[in-house]
Order: sequence, then structure tokens, then C-alpha cells
Amino acid sequence: MDFLSGEIICVDKPLGWTSFDAVKRIRGALTRRLDVRKLKVGHAGTLDPLATGVMIVCTGRATKRIDELQAGVKEYVATIALGATTPSFDLETEQDATYPTAHITRELTEEVLRSFTGRIEQVPPAFSACKVDGKRAYKSARAGKEVELKPRTLVIDELELQEFSQESITVRVVCSKGTYIRALARDIGRALQSGAHLTALRRTRVGNIDIADCMSVQQAADLIAAVPVEYPDWYEGPRKE
Repeated sequence: MDFLSGEIICVDKPLGWTSFDAVKRIRGALTRRLDVRKLKVGHAGTLDPLATGVMIVCTGRATKRIDELQAGVKEYVATIALGATTPSFDLETEQDATYPTAHITRELTEEVLRSFTGRIEQVPPAFSACKVDGKRAYKSARAGKEVELKPRTLVIDELELQEFSQESITVRVVCSKGTYIRALARDIGRALQSGAHLTALRRTRVGNIDIADCMSVQQAADLIAAVPVEYPDWYEGPRKE
């Protein structure tokens, strides 16, 4: 495999890891195998530490394809707790308010989900990497400062209710780049005249790359250590055969 000219590695990001953690592990395996000090390695689409699933890692000149790859349609399976909110809209922060859920029915939930399909406006979470006045929003939010973010237009192609109870729902979401599933959970809670926050998130598809096409980060590192390495003609550095 010609990692220097560029390869695409699809991994299943583990729970608790940042996207940078996964990239760092793969970069380390590559630099050891190739005996190089530096190598371009990047990923197409960040996943929060509390999310798992498809992460596309690009090496060498394949990093030029990152914008193209991360523009693909995404599919997620999300579990959303009803009746409570958190400042981050997920489990990163503690609950800050609770709400009634006795009025929530499966029929009402399905009706609300239908209202979120198609082209919608969404305000990103304050606990996000969006920039406000040149600073990452999450830095201000974690410091307790007010963050004002403008709504963005995005598209939700499918929003399917997979599991329902008055305390929690599981949904499958097919959406465009830039969709924050945490913010969708917040908005679904509001539309149900209650509160909600994300408790689990798994990205199952990016473009035409499915979770079934992905390997674990450890499997990727093992593959890199084991496969014969190809060196492009232009490469003049050391070679490990």
C-alpha cells in the first residue's frame, strides 16, 4: 500500500476517543512502518468523544480529498433521553433542568420527527468547534460565557423512529454535512414541549462508506505493521522492506 502517495483508511472510532486520538494512533503506526519523521494524515469529519462509528482517515496526498469525502451524506443512530436538558445537549455536562414527559406518545413523536425532515434551520450547540469572533465556541461555553451562534441551513433526508418510550427514543438520521445531532436532540425535545439531550451516538455511514467497511483502530495499526509497503518513485527517503 502506498501510504505516502495516499491511502484512505476507514475506522470505527471508539467511545471516549477524540478524532485526533484516532488520527494520532494511525499516524504513529505509519511513521514507524515507513521510517519517516513526518507524514500528512487527516480525517474527513470530526466525531465527538462520546460518539462512535465511521471515521475516514486519509494519508499523504489523499488528504486533498478530505473536503470531498466529508461532504457526503451522513447516517447516524442516536439515543435521546427525554424530560431533561444539559448545557452541552449531551452527557458532557450535568442536567440543568427537567420537564414532564407524561404527554409524549409515539404518535406525537413521529409527528414531530416528520417536521424536522427536509431543509431546516439549526442553531449549532455552544459546546461546538464553531468560531465566534475568531474563537472556538466551546472554549467560551466551558468558561461560562454566553455564546450566540447563527442558524445554519441543512438537510435531513430521513428521520426514523426506531425505539420509543416516554423516557428515551432511538432515531436513525440521514443528513447533510454540518448537522449537529446534539442540536437536533435539543430541538426535538422543545418540539415535544419537554426537554431532551443526546445519550449515545453512532455514525453508521459517510457517503458510500458503511460501518461494515470499517476496522477498529487497533486493526488498522496491525494492518499497517503487517502489509508490504510501496514507495512512490518520487520518494528518496529511507525504505523499510
